[in-house]
Amino acid sequence: MSVVGAWLVWSLLWHNVLGEWWIWPLILVTPDGWYQSWYFVVASWTYYALVYGGILIFFGRLGRWAEVMRRARAALRRANARAVASSTAAASAAVPAPEADPALWPQLRLDGAAEVADRLSAELREGRMTDVDYARIDHAWRTGRARSEIAAEVRARGAEACLHGSGSRDIPGRTARHDLAVRQVRIGAAVDAERAPYAYRGAGIALDPSVLGTSALVVGPSTRDTAQGVVRPVVESLCLQALAGQAAVVAVTSSGGAVAPPDEAFDVVVRAAGTDVSSEGAHGLDLYAGMTDADEAAAVLAEALVGDLAEGGGDGQWAAVALSQVLGPWRVVHGSWPDAGELRDLLDTEAVRADLRAALEGRGEMAHVRELDAFQRRAAASGAVETLAARVALLDRPAFRGFLTASSDPKAISLRHIDRPVRVHIVLPERSHAEASRIIARLVLAQFTACASSREDRAVFACLVLEDALHTITPYSVRALHHLRMSNAGALFTLRSLSDVPEGLRDPLLAAVGCRAVCSGVSSWDARHFSTAWGTEWVDTRIVTHRQVFADQSFTRAVHMLRKLITGKHVTTEAVTVRREERERWSASELANEVEAGHAVISLTSVSGGQMPPVLIKLGA
Repeated sequence: MSVVGAWLVWSLLWHNVLGEWWIWPLILVTPDGWYQSWYFVVASWTYYALVYGGILIFFGRLGRWAEVMRRARAALRRANARAVASSTAAASAAVPAPEADPALWPQLRLDGAAEVADRLSAELREGRMTDVDYARIDHAWRTGRARSEIAAEVRARGAEACLHGSGSRDIPGRTARHDLAVRQVRIGAAVDAERAPYAYRGAGIALDPSVLGTSALVVGPSTRDTAQGVVRPVVESLCLQALAGQAAVVAVTSSGGAVAPPDEAFDVVVRAAGTDVSSEGAHGLDLYAGMTDADEAAAVLAEALVGDLAEGGGDGQWAAVALSQVLGPWRVVHGSWPDAGELRDLLDTEAVRADLRAALEGRGEMAHVRELDAFQRRAAASGAVETLAARVALLDRPAFRGFLTASSDPKAISLRHIDRPVRVHIVLPERSHAEASRIIARLVLAQFTACASSREDRAVFACLVLEDALHTITPYSVRALHHLRMSNAGALFTLRSLSDVPEGLRDPLLAAVGCRAVCSGVSSWDARHFSTAWGTEWVDTRIVTHRQVFADQSFTRAVHMLRKLITGKHVTTEAVTVRREERERWSASELANEVEAGHAVISLTSVSGGQMPPVLIKLGA
């Protein structure tokens, strides 16, 4: 508007619309003899320039042209800097250094295996090598067996060297973007909005073992968002890393489909119900995970059977003691652990315990006889043992016949083997046997945490993916999550709502996991817990106030009237106040009402301690 005002005033003066008064100073100072000479031309144009310059200065101050020009120059400098930086990155990418080109296998060349590197480069150029092959051979060369054996195998088999035990080189039905060179899977992109931290706007968000090692919790009522947006990509990535010899995955789901890749992506698929375990290719689950100590086996089994009862404040230690009092004597007599049916009879039938006692006396195992007598007194004094027997009875039904077996069964899959790159998928019959499915889920979780923490070789990253953690979050499991971080292992839980977790465990669970995600549709009650967990941050709040200026002098009032005529606004003074205050990163209201479908707010923490603040992302972007 000030530019238009300057042009309008000059145009009115130039065309004498306002009269000729403005040229009187020129006429008064010009000698009479100059009117017909070139001196008058120079003097008049000099005068016009002075008048026009005065108009520009006046309207320039009104329109703050100096500030506009300063900001324009700053914007131009930033644009030029970005253009130079962008061109320099493009130039360096166009001509990579030979030693930095991964397709040339620089590590092998540095180690003196140029012949092997040439063979692998040829396999890559000719399209016979997949990303899994590259990751597998590179990992084997850096951390695997003797390099002479690897070199011989590459010469003989090329890209098929160092194959996974299954012989697979890929998984079918990939749905996510994977970068096996850095072991990452992309789950989405941060929304480019003012609400997001500047450094993350538009950036891709990916998960890898360094963040999954702190365990993750995903909450959201939308099964599609949690399954296809987070669970499926993570399971795919872990299966691919297992083929590369870098990870072991145990996925527990209630069904297949969008939650997990096809069965061909796994080494073992264990279906808890409706499958004849005696048939070829069918597998059962080791009830004791290959454990040999009675107290350890009893503690894990007690967590599975009555761990949810301890959520209300009760102590589940009694169940572990009671089970150890019968498991130890049974193993002494039979040399193995009881299966689900035998354990039910042992807890529920006094005649079976009497036969066991007689066998112990015949062997002279009086210490175990005393343990069995202590169990007998416990069973007679209270109904606690009946609770154990009732829970075991849920697993000793025709639908589960042969599924939960003892360690001696060759078809039993033991989670003790997660120190190797295995891929296990356990499918639970949640709809038809809900309570039994929850017991099995707690059993798998308890076995996984116990086996992961007791591994001697922790080179392989082990991860448990639990599609629905309903009634599996217990005081024992929350404490166990802290040990996974130190064992190169982690867990991924999904919940439809935090109300599925006992009230006293909701905040400890959020504190135990390093990665938290809230999908669209959560309630304000759930959102409040996440808002508290994410805490607050210091922000600078800028408050601008405007006050109208009232002039005392006539000339100043005239200037103000002219400025109002040009700009349409009163003359005001501006006062800026910057205040530093603390506010929530994400409020409960924002999480419950502003996260759209297909989006999630996610925060990440790495095992090394690095943190990403809660960021709104679009899943699958």
